[in-house]
Amino acid sequence: MSDAHAITSPVSVTAEDRPDQPPVSPELEDLYRGFEKALLVPLWTEIGDLMPRHPRSKARPHRWNWSELLELAGRSGNLVPVGRGGERRAIALANPGLGGKPYATPTLWAAIQYLMPGEDAPEHRHTQNAFRFVVEGEGVWTVVERDPVPMRRGDFLPQPGLHWHAHHNSASTPMAWIDGLDIPFQYGIEGQFFDFGRDTLTEEEHATPDRSRAERLWGHPGLAPVSQLGRREGTPLLRYRWTDTDAALTGQLTLEREGHPATVEPGHALVRYTNPTTADDVLPTIRAQFHRITTGTETAPYRETGSSVYQVFDGSGRVTVGDRTWTVTRGDLFVVPSWQPLSIRSEASASDSDSGALDLFQFGDAPIFTKLNLFRSHTERDSR
Repeated sequence: MSDAHAITSPVSVTAEDRPDQPPVSPELEDLYRGFEKALLVPLWTEIGDLMPRHPRSKARPHRWNWSELLELAGRSGNLVPVGRGGERRAIALANPGLGGKPYATPTLWAAIQYLMPGEDAPEHRHTQNAFRFVVEGEGVWTVVERDPVPMRRGDFLPQPGLHWHAHHNSASTPMAWIDGLDIPFQYGIEGQFFDFGRDTLTEEEHATPDRSRAERLWGHPGLAPVSQLGRREGTPLLRYRWTDTDAALTGQLTLEREGHPATVEPGHALVRYTNPTTADDVLPTIRAQFHRITTGTETAPYRETGSSVYQVFDGSGRVTVGDRTWTVTRGDLFVVPSWQPLSIRSEASASDSDSGALDLFQFGDAPIFTKLNLFRSHTERDSR
């Protein structure tokens, strides 16, 4: 008896009486039982699911409320240790369409991480590309390859795969931020590796410099250190400061008001974080961008292959993803699955936004789709 016949077959093939299928008969049923025993699946019974006319994501549009996430993370801070074993006090967003897996989308992990005063998160490294984004607070330094990097409100802190990293909280209060990684993608293609590092940080690594060594080398717009030149797949700049992001967005909208082309659409400024050695996306598998949408502006419905997670940095508004619409405020996170149309209306004001506009941080998997020549996008400009 062959190995295939010695196991219980997971294959189930059903004969169906419909126009695109062969006529149901005892002979067809017998053929299908043979397929099941031999672990074979005929394409003609599966093509509608395997090769649809456009992407049909299992992920669903969903919103998470920041205040609820923060409250639950705070409770975990008093109950869950941050050391080895649990490794990080990180709480992942679980998309309701993905069967309870800790995935925001089929390719993206997003989590709130919470560090108590005086705590250290121990060192480790992994092949997964990662970043941190800070929507509020300060006092934590992430230590990447023994380089302490400050984390402050509005800062974006990318970290390419296989870089040793740890965190320490030097403040007297807890701090929370969001983590983004390509865990689901690497898990799905079975390419991930993980290594434990040191359990404790040195006195030098517990320092709290205003600027990391990486920022002192690379954090100068348009200027690169000649001694460090050479293509890198992940950015060597470990902190993209909010003050620079804010200035870039403000500049676009100011130029637009002066009548110059600067924005992606009227009232909508958009910047992309890039690798200073290549001008490509900041990480090999993750695209990170920041949007500023002026009050009263509604963006044209836009869809693209691949998925994204958004976090409201400042302001308020109304977001529509597919057939779902929500009101969002500071800190809220929401998911846009592949090929689902997204439109956003800004309802921000000076009372809920420092910029007076709706500010949104976005990360997605577009670099994967671009490298595979699968990236497509469409803007419905006539539908507003």
